Order: sequence, then structure tokens, then C-alpha cells
Amino acid sequence: MTPEFWATVKLVSQEIGYSHQKTKKADSRPRAYSADEVLGALRARGLEPGLPGDLAEMVARYSVERADLLANRIRPNLMDRDEARSVFEEVCAHYDPPPKLLPMNKQKGDKKHPSYLTGVVNTLTWATLLESGGDGGFDSDPRGPLTFSKDGLPQRTLFRRMDGAYPGTNHPYAAWEIKEYYGTKTFGSRVADAVYETALDGYELNDLREVGVAVEHSLIVDDRFTWWDCGKPYLCRIVDMLHIGLLDEAIFGREVLTAWPEIVSAWPRVTN
Repeated sequence: MTPEFWATVKLVSQEIGYSHQKTKKADSRPRAYSADEVLGALRARGLEPGLPGDLAEMVARYSVERADLLANRIRPNLMDRDEARSVFEEVCAHYDPPPKLLPMNKQKGDKKHPSYLTGVVNTLTWATLLESGGDGGFDSDPRGPLTFSKDGLPQRTLFRRMDGAYPGTNHPYAAWEIKEYYGTKTFGSRVADAVYETALDGYELNDLREVGVAVEHSLIVDDRFTWWDCGKPYLCRIVDMLHIGLLDEAIFGREVLTAWPEIVSAWPRVTN
């Protein structure tokens, strides 16, 4: 859709709200808008829109689809820490991955444990690459930003490090971010920042496409409490980023078990 469409989606969502607040009679849920509500939200902001054609109706229809996607596709896939641990243990028992692919999280005390989602992603990446004829090699912990060059001269270097790249940080075919927040008790600014950082990555990678280099950009997230109970507006933003074109794939919770191997199996094989 046009930039004007997405500008309207973002403004209306902010003005009306991304979700209904929890009440004594109903849980919080994603919000959908009518065309009249779209126009009313713009007028409340001091704008007097002469929206072309059925733009208001299209924004309303998109909000309905977004709410349905969140409630019926994304929400059932999100896991809590115990569920994630169980999935992690099953995947590790099945594939027996190298220990270097199973990092610990950065928390302390009883919150310290393997990074469950990262371990699952790393293991499935390694196993799928092996099964489809590669040597299983990829960068599971990039120590520097992605860099793209031509004739020995850097063309683009991203601002941030990613959580994984294939085959490596120089000229990767695919790169991904993993956002897992098991065991958190509040929705902090760090989680919000993670969403906006992903948008920055998307803009930079889209800029790279302008010079003829395409990188598959994926975001993989989990934790039901963080994203659903506390962070539905940010789930909405992730869905928006996917449809705007700042992400190629957004994967939620246990969906990684089926979606990620399918993605990895389509990558071209590179052997070291």
C-alpha cells in the first residue's frame, strides 16, 4: 500500500488505541475500527481529511484483518517459559546440537537458563542446513554489523548487530533477530526499543535493495505475558512492519517449529 495508507494506519491506531483495555467482564483484545472511527480520529487530531476513494474503508478493513490475525493466529502460538523450556528440550533431544548453539540468557538467579527460543532457532537452522545438503554453517552470534561491499569497498554497513546471519556477516543472504522475554514481570522500554530497532534494520535493508542487494529479514519473538498480556500494541506494530515491507517474515512462538525450517530450506547452499 501507499505511504499515505500506512501513515493513516499508524496515526489512527495511536489515536484510537491498538487494543481494548481489560475490564471486569472482558479480557483485553486487539481493536478494529470502522471507517467513521478512522475519519473521526483524524479530525480529533486537527486534520480534515479529503481521503481519496475508499482509503478510510480500506484502513478499517485492514484493522479488522490485523485484529483477527493477532487473536486467532499469533496468540495461540505464543508460549510461556515452561512451554518454551519443554519445546527447547524436545528439539535438543531430537537433534543433539553442538553446545555453542545453545547460549544462556543474560539474567541472574532463578531467571538464568538457556535462551530457549534462540537455542531452538539455532538448532533448527543448523539441522535444516545439514539435511538439505549444506555443512550446517551459519553465524549464530554475529560480533559485528552486517557489511556489504563491491570491488573491495563497503557499500553499506548496518548500524546494529543482528542475532543471526547466513552464511556470515559479510554479504549475508539472510539475517534475523530473536526477541524472547521469558520470565519478565513488566513490559519495559527495552522491549519497545526492540521493535523500533527492527524497523531501523528494515529501513536499512530496504535501502540496500536500492543498490541491487536483497537480504531476507526475519523477526522471531516469544513470551505470552510480554507480547500478549502487556504488549499487544507492539504486536500490532510488528504486523504493520511485515505488511509495510520492513520485514520478510515475522514468526511467533511455537510457530518457529514449522515456519523456520521451511524458510531455511529455501536458502542457497553455501559450504565452507
